[in-house]
This record gives sequence, structure tokens and C-alpha cells, in this order.
Amino acid sequence: MKPRAEVEEVWPRDGRIGVVGRLVGVDARAADAWRLTVTRRSGTGQVLSYDVEWDVDRFSCAWDVADLAAYGDGFGGTDQWDLHLTDGAAKLRVGRRLDDIRGKKAIYVYPRQPVPGAGFGVRPYFTVEDNLSLECRA
Repeated sequence: MKPRAEVEEVWPRDGRIGVVGRLVGVDARAADAWRLTVTRRSGTGQVLSYDVEWDVDRFSCAWDVADLAAYGDGFGGTDQWDLHLTDGAAKLRVGRRLDDIRGKKAIYVYPRQPVPGAGFGVRPYFTVEDNLSLECRA
């Protein structure tokens, strides 16, 4: 099985988005080295990075949607950001495949979190490949 960061829970609420999951096919012994990155698809070099907390073999991370406000200009009303877990050597796409539910994009619909004063909201969603991404929409 290809190594990945398997999502178990997604928590969009109160202006924050939280993700809980576990590593699959990778040893998480050096847990302090892992970070969650949120990378803008349409902008080169636009990456946000967050500390990951560990509880045995499960990771969790939460961040404010307001962190994306600095990138709100010029995305033409809609923009996407992809989530990865990285330790500097490995870069694992954050997604969910082990539950055998295909087509999550049409099944799981998360609420949009408004970004105060920015004129857009942020919503987590699953891609057609069942990876987790963020959508910013005016």
C-alpha cells in the first residue's frame, strides 16, 4: 500500500478547521518532525505550515481559516488548497481511502467557515480521488 496520511475526522467550526488521522505505511516514530502543509494550487510557493500533535499513532492539527486571508486577492472567486503531511523527506497526501467509500466529494459536504473581513469562506472537501482539500469561495 502506498504510504499516506489517512483522515479519520474533519472538524470545520468556529472559524477553524481541524483534521485527525493516522499514518499508513510509514513509521511515525519521529513524530516531532511531521508538519501539515496547506499548498495553494494556483500559486507557486504559497504554502502554510502547521505543527502536528500526536497521540500514540494518531495525528491532529487545527488552524484558523483567517490564515488564508493574506491570499484572498486575485483568486477569481474560487481557489483550492491541498493538504499534505511532511517530515522533510516524505510528503504524504492527506485523504481517506480505507473506509471503502468511493466518491466522497458528492457524499461529504462540510460547512463553509467565513473568513472575517476577507469576503470569502473556506470549506474542506474531498477531491475526486478522495484526498482532502480546501476550497475558498467568495
